[in-house]
Amino acid sequence: MGIAADIAIIIVAALIGGSIAHLLRQPLLIGFILAGVVVGPYTGIIAISEVHNIELLAEIGVALLLFAIGLEFSLKELNPVRNIAIFGTPIQIILTIIYGMGIGRFLNLDWQSSVWLGSLISISSTMVILRTLMSQGRMGTLSSRVMIGMLLVQDLAVIPMMIILPQLTNFESGLSIIGIAALKGFIFLGVMIFVGTRILPILLSHIARWNSRELFLIAITAIGLGVGYASYLVGLSFAFGAFLAGIVLSESDYGHQALSDIIPLRDIFGLLFFVSVGMLLDPSFLISNIKTIVLLVFLVTVGKGLIFGGISILFKYGNVIPFALGLGLFQIGEFSFVLARLGLSTNSISTELYSLILNTAVITMVLTPLISALTTPIYSLVKRKFEGEEMQTINIPKTGLHNHIVIAGYGRVGKHISRILKLLKLDFVIVEFNYNRVLDAKKADMPVIFGNARQEVVLAGAKINDARLLIITIPSILITQSVVSTVQRINPKLHIVARTEEIEHIKTLHDMGVYEVVQPHFEAGLEIARQALLHLNIPASEIIKYEDAVRHDLYEPLYRINKEYKEMADLKKAVNLLDLNWIDLNTKSPMIGKSIKQLDIRKRTGISIVGIVSSGNNINSNPDSSYRFKIGDRLAVMGNQEQLTNFQKMCETNKDST
Repeated sequence: MGIAADIAIIIVAALIGGSIAHLLRQPLLIGFILAGVVVGPYTGIIAISEVHNIELLAEIGVALLLFAIGLEFSLKELNPVRNIAIFGTPIQIILTIIYGMGIGRFLNLDWQSSVWLGSLISISSTMVILRTLMSQGRMGTLSSRVMIGMLLVQDLAVIPMMIILPQLTNFESGLSIIGIAALKGFIFLGVMIFVGTRILPILLSHIARWNSRELFLIAITAIGLGVGYASYLVGLSFAFGAFLAGIVLSESDYGHQALSDIIPLRDIFGLLFFVSVGMLLDPSFLISNIKTIVLLVFLVTVGKGLIFGGISILFKYGNVIPFALGLGLFQIGEFSFVLARLGLSTNSISTELYSLILNTAVITMVLTPLISALTTPIYSLVKRKFEGEEMQTINIPKTGLHNHIVIAGYGRVGKHISRILKLLKLDFVIVEFNYNRVLDAKKADMPVIFGNARQEVVLAGAKINDARLLIITIPSILITQSVVSTVQRINPKLHIVARTEEIEHIKTLHDMGVYEVVQPHFEAGLEIARQALLHLNIPASEIIKYEDAVRHDLYEPLYRINKEYKEMADLKKAVNLLDLNWIDLNTKSPMIGKSIKQLDIRKRTGISIVGIVSSGNNINSNPDSSYRFKIGDRLAVMGNQEQLTNFQKMCETNKDST
C-alpha cells in the first residue's frame, strides 16, 4: 500500500507511544519521537518504506505548527513581562549561542557547526514547559508569565534563524543573501498586512456566512499553507509564510475560530513531524556516544540554567523567579528539531551532530518535570539563610496583625473575599505570589504580602500564628496541599477554608484536616440548575429535594466532621423553601407615608413582611406594625403566588387605604 500503510503504522505507533508517555506523565511529543525510533530504519522492527514522503508530509506539520503559533501570538500577553521577554530573551539567545560555540569547540567541531550547536541549544520547549507548569499548578504565577513571555519570543526567533543559519556554509556570499532575504521578508510582510487586513477578512466573512464548518476549515488551511507556498516562491521559508499568515489572521475577528479549527489538523501533521524526527534517531549512536551525550546534557542544563537565572536577576526579578527560570527552561525545545532538520536537509550540519542534538534534546525534555519540581525546595533552602531579611509588605496596619484572616491568593475569588471583609471592617492580610496581582491589591488599598504562601518565612510575615482563619483561594490542589502542610506545622489548630477545582479533591483535603472545602464549579452548576428548574415552574420543594440529595452526596464527609455545617446547610435549605420575594416602592405608591398597621397588610393580602431595606441601605428585619413606608424602600415579603399578586396590586392601587 506504500505511503498509506506507512501513515497507518505511524499513527498506531504514535498512539501507543503517546499513551505510554501520558501514563508516565511525560509530554506526548517524547512518546511520538520514541515511536519514530521504533518504526525507523535503524531498529528493523517495523520498516517504513516511504521515509522521504513521510518527511515531506512532516514539512506540512512544521508549517501548521508555526501557523498555529502565529494565531496564538499576542502582544498583550507580553505586556506584563515585556522588558525581560523582548529585551532579555535576545540576550539569553546570544549568550547561549556563544556558550554553545564554546561547547562545540571543546567537542572539536568546526566554527559553523559550533554556531549551529549554540543556536540549537538556545531554544527551550514551549510544549514541555506548559505541560510542566499545568501539572505543578504554577500557571498564572509571575514566574510562569516570565517563562511564557520568553518562550514566545524564542519561538519568534526561530524564523530569522531559519533564514540566517543555512547561509553560514558560504559566509561571505551569505551576508548578501541574508540581506536580500530580509528585504524580501519586509516586502512580503507589507503585502501580507495589506492582504490580511483588507482581503482575507472579507473572504472569511463570506465563507462564515455559509455556515459550513468544513469549508471554513479548508479556507483556513488554504490560507496558512497557501501563504507559506507564496513565501517559498519568493525565496523565503515555507514555514515563515505560514507563521506570518497566522499572525495576520490572529488580529481578525476569526482568529480564535481559526485556531480552534486548525488545532486537530496541526496535531495530526505535527505528529508526523515528531515521528519523522524519531525515525532519524539511531539507538546504536546513543549507546556508542553515551559519555558525550551525558556530558552535553550536563553542560546544557547547567549553562542554560545559569544564563536564565542571571537574565532574570539582571531584569530585577527576585525571590523564586531566578530559580524557576533556571530549573525550568534549561531543556532543548521542539523548534530545535525544526532547525536541526533544516540544517540536515541543507547539508549545514552532519548526521552525527543531528543525532547528538536529538538525543540531548529528548533527555533534557524528560528531565524537565523532575528538575523543575526542585524549584520550591531549593528556594526554601536558600531562603532559610536569609530569614532575617525584611519582607515586602504593603498597607499592613501600623498596629500589626492580630486575630486576623489570612487570604492565600488574590485572583478573582480572593478579590471578592477581600472586598467583603473590608466592607465588614474585619482585619485581614493577602498573601500573593503574582506581582501584577500584588500591584492590583496595592491600588485597591488592600493589605498584602508579596510572597509564596507555601514558604514558612512568608507565612511568618503574615503572622499565621496569630491568625483566626486561613482562606486558600488558589485552585491548584498541589499548591493547596503544600500550603496546608506548611500551615499545620506552624499553627495546627488554625481553621482552614480551601477551594478546589475537582470534586474528588474534597475528601483529600478533608483528610488533611481542612475545616471546609468549596468546589466553585459544583456550586455554580447547582445554582444554574436551580434557576432553570424555577424557570420551568418546577415546585421549589422538588428543586430543594434534588439539590439537597446531590449536595449531601458531595459534602457527606464534611457533615461527619462538622455538626455546625450540617445545621447551616439545613437552615439554608429551609430558607430556599420559603417563597421570599422583593418588591420596590416607587414614588407613586399609595403606601408611602402609611404604617403597616394602618394598611392592615396581613389581613388584606395574607403577605408577611419579613424585612425592609431603606434607601440608605439600612436593614430593618421583622419590622413592627408602626413602621411607615418611605420612597425607595425595598420590601422582603413571603407568601404564595395569589397572596403576592394581591399585595402587588395593593402597592400600585391602594385607593381604599386610610
